[in-house]
Amino acid sequence: MPERQNVIFLSCIMQEIMETSNNTTPNKNRKLIAAAITAGILLVVISLLFIFQNRQLNTIVENLNEEKDILTEEYQSLVMNYDSLQSDNDSINYLLQIERDRVAQLIEEIKTVKATNTAKIREYQKELSTLRGVLRSYIVQIDSLNARNQELTQENLEHRRRYNQIQSSYKQLEEVKAELEQKVTIASRLDVTNTEVTGLTASERKSDRANRVTKIRVCFTVLKNVTSPVGMKDFYLRIERPDGQLLTHSLDDRFRFEDSDINYSAKRSIEYGGEEVDVCIFYNADAGGLQSGEYICDIFADGFHLKTVRFSLR
Repeated sequence: MPERQNVIFLSCIMQEIMETSNNTTPNKNRKLIAAAITAGILLVVISLLFIFQNRQLNTIVENLNEEKDILTEEYQSLVMNYDSLQSDNDSINYLLQIERDRVAQLIEEIKTVKATNTAKIREYQKELSTLRGVLRSYIVQIDSLNARNQELTQENLEHRRRYNQIQSSYKQLEEVKAELEQKVTIASRLDVTNTEVTGLTASERKSDRANRVTKIRVCFTVLKNVTSPVGMKDFYLRIERPDGQLLTHSLDDRFRFEDSDINYSAKRSIEYGGEEVDVCIFYNADAGGLQSGEYICDIFADGFHLKTVRFSLR
């Protein structure tokens, strides 16, 4: 506005000079014309300077606005870079969120700052450089953590693979061991032969009459078995009457067979050394406890059922 006022002022002076020249002598008239020309030149020069300065000022303001817009875009790009960071570490995620909030706050501040406030714009540009450095440090940390996590994952997979392999080998060994133990157990099973059942009277005479027999004798031969453990061995005898009733003296007389405790009629313990040996087991019958018909005798030892033999009394 001051330049425009100067132009108007100079225009008025020139007009006054022209009016004055009409009322003066020729010499004075020439001087006034020269002054008017000089004033006109000054007027043109001042006008041109005003136009140039105005355009230059508009260009500067446009450049400053563009610089502010670019700065805002760079801050927004920084926010997106922070958003793209992914980490399984809660502490780093917390710090990243703080930096995101900080950048978002600076964007809102930049919107309120005039583009012509170059000092403040330079301050935000410097802050942007600092924030970029912070971002790069987080990228390095996250990349390092991700790489380490991948290494640990691979190590964990390798350990799991080796563990599964060991477990599989152990299971196979256990199966082989169980199979061998089963074979050894089966191989150690005693076999008996020459089984004979005899009814005896009170005078130790043989008899097949139920009313006279007071004792039942079961004899058999235990065959040689070098696999079976040596030492004391218990042989159990179970005798069933024709009516299916088990002959027994006490319900407490029990032994282990196929995960159950069952009663026996008679028992005999011997010292077994792996060689062939003859064994007899006796059952003392109660008076009137026997009846006519077919009896079933079963022989057991070491948890195995060794033999079944039948006999009859009349």
